[in-house]
Amino acid sequence: MRQLRVGELMTADVVTVGASTPSADVAGLFTRHAISGVPVVDEDGHVLGVVSASDLRGRRAPTAAGVMSAPAVTVEAEQTASEAARLMVRRGHERLPVIDDEERLVGMVTRRDLLGLFVRPDAEVKLRIREDVLHGVLRVRADAVQVHVLDGVVVLAGRLPRPAQLRTALALTSRTEGVIAVVNRIAVETDDDRQETREP
Repeated sequence: MRQLRVGELMTADVVTVGASTPSADVAGLFTRHAISGVPVVDEDGHVLGVVSASDLRGRRAPTAAGVMSAPAVTVEAEQTASEAARLMVRRGHERLPVIDDEERLVGMVTRRDLLGLFVRPDAEVKLRIREDVLHGVLRVRADAVQVHVLDGVVVLAGRLPRPAQLRTALALTSRTEGVIAVVNRIAVETDDDRQETREP
């Protein structure tokens, strides 16, 4: 199952500022480019922090270094888009700087860039899990695991013979595009204790 990578969705042409950029100039960039956040980078392109519109409103300092949120929460270009979306939700960010393997800025990805992944119809998400995960990978009987999806939250219920199958089912389901969270209600036949967990 191929998953979209952050590098395929990000904006590569990024407006940046330095640590010594005056705060007033940062505000001007927001207006001029119709943006609401910029990464703060050093001379080598490493991300030092991020300045958002709320940072400018809530903090009083003469330069970007004084108002930025640091350290910056970043993602790598090779991470999956789903991972980036979950990180955004978990940390409450609207945008994330994208870095390469040397931690230099290569782009920005926003919530809007990722939104399309999470407006998939629940029926489509359910079909992908049943066909790709349960049938395609685990080869389990059609009635062994029931799949319920509501607004991207997946509930898996039923029984599987081995713990390894359960781990695989949860891992692959959580990485299916359109899935925000997974609730496990699968009992393992070697361990009759029914357990319920929620994957982030």
